[in-house]
Amino acid sequence: MRLTKSTDLALRVVMSLTVMGEESSTIRKIADAMQVPYSHLTKVVAQLQHFGLVETRRGRGGGLVITASGRRASVGGLVRRLEGEGDVVDCEGVTPCPLNAACRLRGALRQAQEAFYLSLDPLTVEDLAGSPTGPILVSLVGRNA
Repeated sequence: MRLTKSTDLALRVVMSLTVMGEESSTIRKIADAMQVPYSHLTKVVAQLQHFGLVETRRGRGGGLVITASGRRASVGGLVRRLEGEGDVVDCEGVTPCPLNAACRLRGALRQAQEAFYLSLDPLTVEDLAGSPTGPILVSLVGRNA
């Protein structure tokens, strides 16, 4: 299974904000540190804000901060929400698979996908931001501690 670039960026954003604690950052600062397009990261942050994981503040002293629920969020649950519902393979696409009516592969892939998510369920965003990842994130995005 391969995660979308948006999911990858979302995980990096929440991990970065977690190590920053109560200090805010900006989308621009995180985009520069992660070497990703600002416009793409803006969309990712909007989705995280919609989920209640990130809070944005406008004006002087504004920026992004992780919410308490963002720190405690299950990585499996977050990845499920970001990736959306759907099968690993598209059996019904433009050219439907001729094996569709009697295929056992789709069910096996669905089980494997769920096992992937289940293995991530016990992990929280805070767990991911711990050592040795945390110090590297701090060096990338900074923190005035």
